[in-house]
Amino acid sequence: MRPRPASHPPPSLPRDWKAIRTLLPYLWEHRWRVGLALACLLLAKGANVAVPWMLKGVVDALDASRRPEVVLPVAFLLGYGLARLSASLFGELRDAIFARVTQRSIRRVALQVFRHLHRLSLRFHLERQTGGLSRDIERGTRGISFLLSFMLFNILPTLVEIALVAGILLVAYGAGFAGVTFLTVTAYIAFTLAVTEWRMQFRRRMNEMDSRANTRAIDSLLNYETVKYFGNEAYEARRYDDQLAAWEEAAIRNQTSLSLLNFGQGAIIAAGLTALLWMAADGVVAGALTLGDLVLINAYLLQLFIPMNFLGFVYREIKHALADMERMFSLLDREPEVRDRPGAPALVVRRGEVCFRRVSFGYGPDRRILHGVDFEIPAGQKVAVVGPSGAGKSTLVRLLFRFYDVQEGAILIDGQDIREVTQESLRAAIGIVPQDTVLFNDTIYYNIAYARPEASREEVERAARLAQLHDFIAGLPQGYETVVGERGLKLSGGEKQRLAIARVILKDPPILVFDEATSALDSRAERAILQALESLARRRTTLVIAHRLSTVVDAHRILVMDRGRIVERGTHRQLLDQGGLYAHLWSLQQEERALEAEQEAEGGAGGGGAVLPCPGAPDQRPA
Repeated sequence: MRPRPASHPPPSLPRDWKAIRTLLPYLWEHRWRVGLALACLLLAKGANVAVPWMLKGVVDALDASRRPEVVLPVAFLLGYGLARLSASLFGELRDAIFARVTQRSIRRVALQVFRHLHRLSLRFHLERQTGGLSRDIERGTRGISFLLSFMLFNILPTLVEIALVAGILLVAYGAGFAGVTFLTVTAYIAFTLAVTEWRMQFRRRMNEMDSRANTRAIDSLLNYETVKYFGNEAYEARRYDDQLAAWEEAAIRNQTSLSLLNFGQGAIIAAGLTALLWMAADGVVAGALTLGDLVLINAYLLQLFIPMNFLGFVYREIKHALADMERMFSLLDREPEVRDRPGAPALVVRRGEVCFRRVSFGYGPDRRILHGVDFEIPAGQKVAVVGPSGAGKSTLVRLLFRFYDVQEGAILIDGQDIREVTQESLRAAIGIVPQDTVLFNDTIYYNIAYARPEASREEVERAARLAQLHDFIAGLPQGYETVVGERGLKLSGGEKQRLAIARVILKDPPILVFDEATSALDSRAERAILQALESLARRRTTLVIAHRLSTVVDAHRILVMDRGRIVERGTHRQLLDQGGLYAHLWSLQQEERALEAEQEAEGGAGGGGAVLPCPGAPDQRPA
């Protein structure tokens, strides 16, 4: 399978600095901790640089060729131990002080992304891929932790140590040692930067394939029943493996290029170390340097090039972290399609009158859904919208909740254009029982109380009773603490819909929307719930989206939609008398109900139809 081109452009310095600048406010929030951690870092590096000098003093004091009497160099030994201890102490203090900065930054960024995702419009969430999105956020937050910790406490201290060691070698041993050190470091850094930039394409490809594979797995598992219905387990496994194969190819290229990078870095370090030790050994032979000088230079080289080798790893990982953060921060760059205007007031609901004024809307330039829809729902009345599938009924609900803004016309509540008020206050004033009720993977109590988390248990149970749900819950082994499963899959369609009705009863809003609210209920449960809803809606403005016309015969007004337009309006009796689309739909549904009733009667009579034996079964009729 030919790999697709990466969905993101290659990394560049401006993009990296943009990601780093995004984190600066979180560091500034804890600037005193950052300053204290940096002070500990400098003290640790100062102690680290002192270690080779203490070691040089020990070796020179024990060199019998330089002194006739060898005595124990107590001061240098104690100094060596103190320098080692100080380096470790200040290093650990640095990490402990900075821990809150790192973890708080991760928490704040994750929360910011989470809130931003909820601010994004419905269109984004209809198009998103949940598995890939969750993986991008997971990698991005992990990248923040790595970037903050290693950039401040590995890149910076290593650069400080390089400068200190090069300065000491220059002052104490001349330009030759400092020059070789500088050339080695420069070659190492240049090689690391060049190869790492080239390797980033493989990391990006890995990330993209990882997100796609995760999306495929999550989507397949969420649709477990559909997979089983069609026996497509092997098909799903093949699709998942196709993504894993692409990831495997990118991962292999990433690893082989890493091996090339590591070998090149090792070769540069080996060349530099050999040259410097050659020069130091030659100085000892010539009598210009002592054995202590040789040990000191060797210790500095090890102290310098071991972090340098780690510096290459850190730089690579920082680039990987920036690549991981890119996808997460790109979410923050997405602007919400629907936004409150600056200084927008809260919606004030006095009576609850809803008006659609010549509303036109389309989900795209080539997909026009509504054409000049114009109607009103007087305060306290119930208006039903019916019509064939695809007529635009559910789009009315999405526009009323302002998941999208109308493109022409306006929607008013008590004379207030909903585009001029805050979305939070608008949605607080409307309660909905949707056609497809998706529940949180939590308890029944949690899902009902979600409408008003501060509600008392008595209020939650009262709402369940009004929704004809309490007796069912009471019969469960764990009662209200029963977990409903992912998306409520442990409940039947009717039970989920009754739970949604209980939730809106608990919310107690002035405006109600029922979008096919009883579509998953049998006739007996439907009649019981319709009575409860009738009492609930008696003093509220109610919009009912219905397919089953028998549920809206008592509406004050019924609107009939077809192809995005209102083609008929009136009461149930008036529409029947018109003999139009509504009358035709009513006639079809009455015929369906009559047929269902006849079939139920025949089934209840026991033997109303012929009994056919199973193929291959013996004929058990009496002779």
